[in-house]
Order: sequence, then C-alpha cells, then structure tokens
Amino acid sequence: MAESAEGLGTVPEHERILQEIESTDTACVGPTLRSVYDDQPNAHKKFMEKLDACIRNHDKEIEKMCNFHHQGFVDAITELLKVRADAEKLKVQVTDTNRRFQDAGKEVIVQTEDIIRCRIQQRNITTVVEKLQLCLPVLEMYSKLKEQISTKRYYSALKTMEQLENVYFPRVSQYRFCQLMIENLPKLRESIKEISMSDLKDFLESIRKHSDKIGETAMKQAQQQKTFSVALQKQNNVKFGKNLYINNDRIPGERNEDGLKHALEEEDESEEEVLTVQDLVDFSPVYRCLHIYSVLGNEETFENYYRKQRKKQARLVLQPQSNMHETVDGYRRYFTQIIGFFVVEDHILHVTQGLVTRAYTDELWNMALSKIIAVLRAHSSYCTDPDLVLELKNLIVIFADTLQGYGFPVNRLFDLLFEIRDQYNETLLKKWAGVFRDIFEEDNYSPIPVVNEEEYKIVISKFPFQDPDLEKQSFPKKFPMSQSVPHIYIQVKEFIYASLKFSESLHRSSTEIDDMLRKSTNLLLTRTLNSCLLSLIRKPHIGLTELVQIIINTTHLEQACKYLEDFITNITNISQETVHTTRLYGLSTFKDARHAAEGEIYTKLNQKIDEFVQLADYDWTMSEPDGRASGYLIDLINFLRSIFQVFTHLPGKVAQTACMSACQHLSTSLMQMLLDTELKQISMGAVQQFNLDVIQCELFASSEPVPGFQGDTLQLAFIDLRQLLDLFMVWDWSTYLADYGQPASKYLRVNPSAALTLLEKVHRGMKDTSKKNNIFAQFRKNDRDKQKLIETVVKQLRSLVNGMSQHT
Repeated sequence: MAESAEGLGTVPEHERILQEIESTDTACVGPTLRSVYDDQPNAHKKFMEKLDACIRNHDKEIEKMCNFHHQGFVDAITELLKVRADAEKLKVQVTDTNRRFQDAGKEVIVQTEDIIRCRIQQRNITTVVEKLQLCLPVLEMYSKLKEQISTKRYYSALKTMEQLENVYFPRVSQYRFCQLMIENLPKLRESIKEISMSDLKDFLESIRKHSDKIGETAMKQAQQQKTFSVALQKQNNVKFGKNLYINNDRIPGERNEDGLKHALEEEDESEEEVLTVQDLVDFSPVYRCLHIYSVLGNEETFENYYRKQRKKQARLVLQPQSNMHETVDGYRRYFTQIIGFFVVEDHILHVTQGLVTRAYTDELWNMALSKIIAVLRAHSSYCTDPDLVLELKNLIVIFADTLQGYGFPVNRLFDLLFEIRDQYNETLLKKWAGVFRDIFEEDNYSPIPVVNEEEYKIVISKFPFQDPDLEKQSFPKKFPMSQSVPHIYIQVKEFIYASLKFSESLHRSSTEIDDMLRKSTNLLLTRTLNSCLLSLIRKPHIGLTELVQIIINTTHLEQACKYLEDFITNITNISQETVHTTRLYGLSTFKDARHAAEGEIYTKLNQKIDEFVQLADYDWTMSEPDGRASGYLIDLINFLRSIFQVFTHLPGKVAQTACMSACQHLSTSLMQMLLDTELKQISMGAVQQFNLDVIQCELFASSEPVPGFQGDTLQLAFIDLRQLLDLFMVWDWSTYLADYGQPASKYLRVNPSAALTLLEKVHRGMKDTSKKNNIFAQFRKNDRDKQKLIETVVKQLRSLVNGMSQHT
C-alpha cells in the first residue's frame, strides 16, 4: 500500500517534468532533468517509463498527421515534376541573358573602374585638403613666430610658442615638419632669453649713465616744490604780520608778495622744462625681459640677476671720487647719481610685481645710507670753507627731501647734519677769527668823529649806542668807541645770520634753533673774539693809548650783548625768560679781555717808565745839585700826565690802579737805582739832586693826575724814598737808631739794609771828595769825627741787619 501510495505521488511530478521539458528551451533542460535524479529511489526508472509512454503517444499523433496530409504531398510532387521542363528552359534563357549582360557590362566595368579611380583621387584630395587645413594654421603661426622674433616682439613670440605647443602641434604631431618645429622651439626660447638678457644689460648700462640726470631732475622737482611751499608759508606770515625787524635790519629770508609771485612764476617756468624719469629712461627692456622670463618660468632667476646687478651698480654709485670734497659740484654729482639710482628702483617697485620688493629696497637703502653717512662724514671733515659746508648742507637737505618724497627714511641724514653743523660752526669761527683780526688791524683806535647828523645816524644804525649827553653835544663830536666796535657788532650779527642759514630746513623747532644760535654765538664771543682780543692786547705795537681804547671798546661791546640777545629772540620768537634759554656769555668774555688789557696797560706803563729811567744820567760825584729836577724825570712826568689824561675815559678804578702802579713802579725803580750794587759811591750833592727828583715825583702825586684818590694816598708810593732821603739830608742817625722798631718812628719805612748800603756809598764818596780837595783832610778834627760817626752808625746798622737776618 505504501508503495502504491508512493507511486501515485510520483506520477504528477513526472508529468510536470515532461511538460517543462516540452515547453522549455533545450539549454535549460539540465536543471529539470537533475530534479529527476534528486527525487525518490527508482524515480528514474518510473520517469523513463513515463517518457516512453509519452513518446508513443506523440508518434501516434504524428502518424495521424501524416496520414491526413499525404494526398496533398503527392499532389505537390506531381506539380513539381511538371515545372521541371519549364525550369530547364528558364535556366537556358537566364544563362544566355547573363552572357549577353556580361558582354554588355565590360565597357561599363571599364568606366566604373575609371569612376572608382576618380573617386579615390577625389577622396585623397579631400583628405589632403583637410590635412593642409590642419597644417596651414601651424605654419602660419610658425611664420608669425619668426616674424615676431625678427621684429623683437619677444613676449608675443613666447605667447605664440605656447599656442603652438598647446593648440596647434597636437593636431599635426604625426608629421615630421612638426617634430622639427617642436625641436626648434627650445632653441628659439633660449635665443629669446639671450636677446632679452642682452637688452636688460643695455638697460642697466643706460640707467647707470642716466642716473645723474634722473637724480638732477628729481632734485629739481623736490626743490621747486619746497620753494613753492616756503614762498606760500612766507606769504601767510606776511598776512599775519610776522615781519621782524631789529635795529632797522630785517630778518633774512622774508619776501613780500611780489617775491612770492616771482617764485611762483619761476616755478611755472621750470615745471615746463622738468622731465620725468619715464622721459629720460626707456623701461620697456626691463618690462619685456620680466615678461619673457615670467612666461619661461624663470622669473626667480631674472629677479636674482637683476637685484645682483643693481647691487653692484649701487656699490659703484656709492663710491665717491677722491677729490669730491674740493667743490660742491663733486657732492652734487655724487648725490644725483644716488638719487637717480633709487628713483629708478622706486619706479620699478611700483610698476612691476615682485621684481623689486619694499623689503629689498629698504635693505638696499639702509646699506646705502650707512655708506653715504660714512662718506659724507669723512669728506666733509676736509672742508674748511663755510660756504662750501653750507652748500653741502643745502645739498644734503634737498637730497634727503627728494628721497623722503619717494618713501625712503632719511632721519639719519638729518642727524648727520647736526654733526656737520658743529663742523660748520668751527669753519665759521675760523673765518670770523680772520674777520676780527682784519677789523683790529684796520682800526685806528681813536674815538669815531662825526661832523653832522647824517654821520651820527649812520653810526647809530650800525651800533646800538645810547648816550643823552652825547646827543646834546653840538657837532662835531666823537663817540667814545673806535670804528672797530660797530664793525664787530655787525660781524657778530652776520655770524648769527650765517649760523641761522645752516639751521634752515632742518625740520627743528624754534626752541632748538634758538639754542643752536645762542651756543654758536657764545663760542664766537668766548673763544674766537676773546682769543683775537687777547692776541691783539699782547701785540708789541699796541701802545697805551690803543689799550685804553680797547678797554673802552670792550665796555661798549659788553653793553651791546643784551641787544644781541634781543636780536636772536626776534629771529626765533623764543623769549629770553624761557627756562631753557641759553644766555650769552659776552659779559664774561669782555670782562676777561678788559682785565687782560688793564694788566697790559700796567705792564706797558711800567716798561715806559723803565725806558725813561734808563735815560737817567746822574753825576754821582757832583758836589752841588743843579737846583732843578733832572730832565729825564721832567719828561717822564709830562708823559704820565698826558697818559693819565687819556685815562679819564677809563673806569675810575682802572685809572687809579694804573696811576698807583706807575708811581709805585717809579719809586721802586728810583730806589733800585740808588741802591744799585754797581754804583760804588755817591756824593751828598748827588743825594741832594736825587732828592730834588723825588720832590718832583711827590709834587706830581699831590697834583692828583687821576681823580678819586683820598688825601695823600698817591704820595705814599714814594714814602720809602722820602724817609730814606730825609734821613741822609738831615743826618738824623741818632733818632733813627733810637726809634728803630717803634711804630711812631719818624723813619719807620727806612730799611736798615738800604740805609747801610746808601751810607756806605756816601761814606766812600766823602772819602774820595776829601782826598781830592786836600790830602791833609784826614787830619782835620771835624772830618775825623764825622768819619768815626759814620763808622759807628755803620756798625750799628750792620748789627741791625744781622739781627734781622737771624730773626728771619
């Protein structure tokens, strides 16, 4: 039962498989058949049985189908046999027709072959035309490239090369001529590089040659702009009432509106003539070369080469000529070349990208600035002409202003100007030392005479002199100072002007300018003028009259110092009451010179006295005096009277000191003459004559040759001589010896040593006179007593002298 049930289950499955085999494509039967083997055991056998049964059924159906159509098949075969004969006829006819067609088509074949051949030629021509249409643009571009190179349009040529390589050559790369062109392009590029580099070298040489012209043009433009600004500023100052005057002297540098118009007209005229840097230099080679190297991808190489060459040129430009310091043209040429160099660099910086950078120009400028400062510091030290130093300063200012206008920092140049300012002041001081010496040489050292009001006003306009008493005097009259005073005053002002010129355009405040002017003026007064005065005072040919006038001159110059301070104040508008304002040291300068002149007066007066004393010709053996003073002494006193008359213009103390010094020196000289060791003996007659001379000196002293002495102060200069001579004239040795050392002694000023020396000379004189008068004089009692008295006095005097020496 189980087997029968299993068999019943497999029958529908086998029928399904058979239906799939019949309805499925033969290529897909494999999986269906595989399922037969995958089923239960003996399924294959049962399937085969089922398959045989199915085949038998289909055979039966085929047989039925064939039996049903057999009669029709027989009829068709019969009909086909009937057509066979007609087919044979048709074959013959077709063969004949074919032969006739073949014979007729031979000519057509020939013509067809011709047509085919023409078609092939036509196709080839078309192909050639198409290829030529591809090649012709390449050839045209290559021809254009050649033309561009020949016309030196190198940048366009490089662009053409790029088009050829990127657009045209890929289209015709299979052709040999294209390969030749491709191989030739690197050579052309290299040739263009060499040519452009040659142009660049020519450009570098050109700008090196034109640097001075470029710099000159740039300096001219900067100077014109500065002139216009200064003129405009001065016009504004005029409008606001800033015109400054001092003693009818206008501050230099001011102009009226006409001056401004003239400056503006000059500005307009010169602007028409000024060329720009583009007018002077053709920059196309550097642009072209930069573009060429940029296209070639060698921009960095080009930049390095350009910068290296420009640095070399910078070093050449910064190297000055050895004699540059001799003329201002040497400095101007040096500056214009440097300005031209950096103007070109600035232009390249602004019109190109990357070739020159701001960092590069700053580095180059800092290097150049250090070199420029070193060069100027070295060469300016050789300048001894203040005008040349001033012109150098003006050139440096224009140089700095010009480069500052192009964005280069120039503060270090202005710092250098302060160093040069000190040198400028030194050269000014040397120049003015010569000016002062010339003034002193040309001065006559006598008061300035004026005969009318016009001459009086001329002197007043030159020197600030105020004296109501002199104004009241009638003409002709005299100023107390000599001609050198107004000249010196004017020259001091000129020095201030000259010093001020250097301070202009230094971009400094009025306070700093005021301080510079006052310091330089102080140097002029304390060093230069003081040195010239001292040198003048010590000159041998300067006499007492000249020295007196020099003292008077220094007094008036000292008084004029306050006017010089006002003069500087009006220039700078800086009040003297300002805390940091420097004062002028002229007061101490003129006081020192005056003290030196006073000392020289005392010295020369004593020398003059010595000259007169040397003319003394005493007869030391005379028996009787002449009854009047000696001639040399009369002349000396007359000379002193005339000199002291001149001293009336001196300050009272100076005249009194000179008079006292002269009397003391005369007294000392007379004492030395009397006690001279070479003078061995003196007669009493000579003593009496000497006494007459001393009396004359005392009379001169009592006549008050210089006012201001109290009582007999001046006569005390001769007190030593007077007491010594009185001792011998009165022969009052007992009183002298008795009162010696007492404060109330009559002969308090008589020195025992001097008394002893003179007494010994008189003693020898007496002995000699006695011998000459009478050979027996030594036996007279009076003479013997006098001799003994003298000997006794001599012994006592010697004991006093010895006592004094032991005490000391």
